Amino acid sequence: MAENDTTPTPMTDADINAAPAGTAFEPAAPLKDAGVEFRAEGGTPSGDENGGGTGGQSGGGQQGGADIASDPKQAVREGVSNFSQQFTDKTRSLVDEGRSRATGALDQLVQMLNDAAGQVDEKLGGQYGNYARNAATSVQGFAETVRNKDTDALMDDARGFVRQSPAVVIGVAAALGFAVARLVQSGLDDQQSA
Repeated sequence: MAENDTTPTPMTDADINAAPAGTAFEPAAPLKDAGVEFRAEGGTPSGDENGGGTGGQSGGGQQGGADIASDPKQAVREGVSNFSQQFTDKTRSLVDEGRSRATGALDQLVQMLNDAAGQVDEKLGGQYGNYARNAATSVQGFAETVRNKDTDALMDDARGFVRQSPAVVIGVAAALGFAVARLVQSGLDDQQSA
């Protein structure tokens, strides 16, 4: 075979190394006889002497089978409950973090609008500068509302808004998705041209 040849060759018996002489192979013992007990949180062992085994093998009959059927259900319920609580906690922390970032950005926007109002006064007149000041006041009021509400109230407001106008939410989500796609595509285009 040449050094540059990447064509695979079929495997032959010569490619297989035999086990060293005197090596014996013994299969592992079945796990069901290994004496391992599974104990759900707060439950009894699944292989105990009281018939909680594998549904009647150790004399438990229907009672043992019902216990096993309810333990997995309970374990699933507890797992879902734990996951739900973790999800809620993570969501609350993300909302808190987002709220602090949003209020900071809104404060910067208010400052920018107030600065722009002075420049608009000089160039276009006081009436147009008042429009910018009114916008700054509205944004500042919104920032204070977001800052003063707790996380649960903000989440309830968001749920209520989604229920009242789902079309707006879907439209905003589509617009954001389009904007993110354009940003990613422009970043990829920049990398390819470099």
